[in-house]
Amino acid sequence: MKRGPPATTLRRSVALPAALIGELDSVAPPELRANFNRLVILSLREYVARRRRQEFDSAVAAMAEDPQVQAECAAIARDFAATEVDGLGND
Repeated sequence: MKRGPPATTLRRSVALPAALIGELDSVAPPELRANFNRLVILSLREYVARRRRQEFDSAVAAMAEDPQVQAECAAIARDFAATEVDGLGND
């Protein structure tokens, strides 16, 4: 049976403050406390996801302030205004 190519893993050496490791250990789920590597991977994935959400939220906020986007949204609202009075409920 053939397997796909092996996953690429990069090894990095980092110096971490002992206090940070203590904090991390105190909040880590029990199943991850014994596997520091998995805990670091999980933490970095959560960090990346949080940063991407922040970037997206900032981009959406900038769009909301953009006069061209506001004009386009107003035009779309006007185009669909007739459907708002179609007699159907707002649920």
